[in-house]
Amino acid sequence: MIKQFLQDDLLVKVFATRDEMGGAAAFYIAENISTLLLEKQEINMVFAAALSQNELYGHLILDKSVPWHKINAFHMDEYIGLPADAPQAFSNYLIKKLFDHCPFKTINLINPYAENPADECERYEALLEKFPPDIVCMGIGENGHIAFNDPPVADFHDKKLVKIVELENACRQQQVNDGAFSDLENVPAYAITLTIPALLNAAVISCVVPGPTKAKAVYNTINNAISTDCPATILRRTPTVVLFLDAESAARL
Repeated sequence: MIKQFLQDDLLVKVFATRDEMGGAAAFYIAENISTLLLEKQEINMVFAAALSQNELYGHLILDKSVPWHKINAFHMDEYIGLPADAPQAFSNYLIKKLFDHCPFKTINLINPYAENPADECERYEALLEKFPPDIVCMGIGENGHIAFNDPPVADFHDKKLVKIVELENACRQQQVNDGAFSDLENVPAYAITLTIPALLNAAVISCVVPGPTKAKAVYNTINNAISTDCPATILRRTPTVVLFLDAESAARL
């Protein structure tokens, strides 16, 4: 670890490389799984689907101490309008990178192909009410979004747990920058997402944010006024979050 500091209520840890960052975040999550399971029979985890989480998930699936059979898995957000077999679908990413490797008790996917997406939001919200998240593995978008809560639709006091959102162009462009889509026109304009309160009510939140393209968003998260103009700034009022960075994403700090 290069350095560690508190910004308001947010603990920030900076590591030299993406791999060291991912390994530290995986160790932190595994430790908290063990702690929570001392008091509960099973726990519920929400997972982001993003290239930023590759190192974290790579280390997690190698940790033989994690009792996956006591964990109910949920995913954080999903595009509306992609073919079911599209590699860009977040459910397919999580299946490939994590769910196929670990024997979870249950895996609960958002279904963006439902005839009525609003009904699907209600179904998934009911699941989250029955199985409230204990641990969230999340990131931060280039525009400061949390899940698909972009600045125009982010609400720190959202009364919903799951909702349909229109994606900001900056968020859609990030998917092109990451190589997931060839151009902006192919990126879906709408998605289903867990809301900010749904994510931040968890007892343990790992926020893993590597890479040079996230340096501006990290700077804004740490330094800007707490506002939905940069939704990730709310993390500074959330003491249950640990922000894991690498040297590139922390370059402007």
